[in-house]
Amino acid sequence: MATISDVARAAGVSASTVSYVLSGRRPISAETRARVQAAIAELRYHPHAGARALASSRTSVLALVVPLRVDVNVPVIMQFVTAVVTAARAQNHDVLLLTKDEGTAGLERVAGATMVDALIVMDVECRDVRIPALRRLRQPSVLIGLPDDPDGLACVDLDFAATGREIVRHLAGHGHRRIALVGPTPVVYQRGTSYAERFLDGFTSTAAELGVRAVARPCEPGGDGVRACLAGIDAELSGVSALVVHNEEALLPLLDELRVRGRRIPEDVSVVAVCPRDVAVALPVRLTSVDIPAHEVGTLAVELAMGLLDGRGPAAPRLLPPTLVERDTCAPPP
Repeated sequence: MATISDVARAAGVSASTVSYVLSGRRPISAETRARVQAAIAELRYHPHAGARALASSRTSVLALVVPLRVDVNVPVIMQFVTAVVTAARAQNHDVLLLTKDEGTAGLERVAGATMVDALIVMDVECRDVRIPALRRLRQPSVLIGLPDDPDGLACVDLDFAATGREIVRHLAGHGHRRIALVGPTPVVYQRGTSYAERFLDGFTSTAAELGVRAVARPCEPGGDGVRACLAGIDAELSGVSALVVHNEEALLPLLDELRVRGRRIPEDVSVVAVCPRDVAVALPVRLTSVDIPAHEVGTLAVELAMGLLDGRGPAAPRLLPPTLVERDTCAPPP
């Protein structure tokens, strides 16, 4: 296995120069840096992680806190994870995964042991109990989500309130005046999950502004959950001509149930979803949707974390504007 001395010998420089190229702690000429990097590549040299951390006060590791529970859509969560890991590797950082059920103890454990340079936290709640702990940590943090009080925090997410507004306006533009929201599971609302609350606010406020009659119901996964949700919608508001689905797990059973009921899409009922693009186009009918930009959000979270490590303070929350893509499931009401 190559050593730093081997790299220095191959590049014709001192071992300290190789160290400075790796750490960036001193300016090195472009020519010398290129020779060192070529020698590193040729010898397949990998700096010792412990020594590198001691030399630079960095671990080259980011912590990513993910929700892994029975009530989350794991394939969607993994799209965010993949984006974060890919962006971190581009910055020469590895990723340490934590689960949300570890709570503040998990955050304090990895931060207190100086295991990571920064933390990226998913599944943010409106009044998230982890935020006071994050504010106390020496390491900076980035939230994928938007709490009620984001002051002083780096946050990035899809603008879910704007997403709710955009979908209602789109359906109203098609002439729909009775719209129902098939929302996330009840426990998502009970936890005060930020994205669900923001979407619901945008949906209901815009319906009221436009004079559209609207109803919102949470939906348990599976066929039974979908049937119960639709029954609740029918009992509260008859004649619904468009369904907005903010629940990836409900999409396929919902399409199946509408088919069983003889309701054609989009001739009898329009459907607009909030989901990743690959989900929207892989179902039996290509869904009109606002695509969840998991890659963009995960990549931006890493960029914000690296900026904080370089001394750039958190700016205003970065909320990505929604892009509604018309496919095959939206038409004027019958």
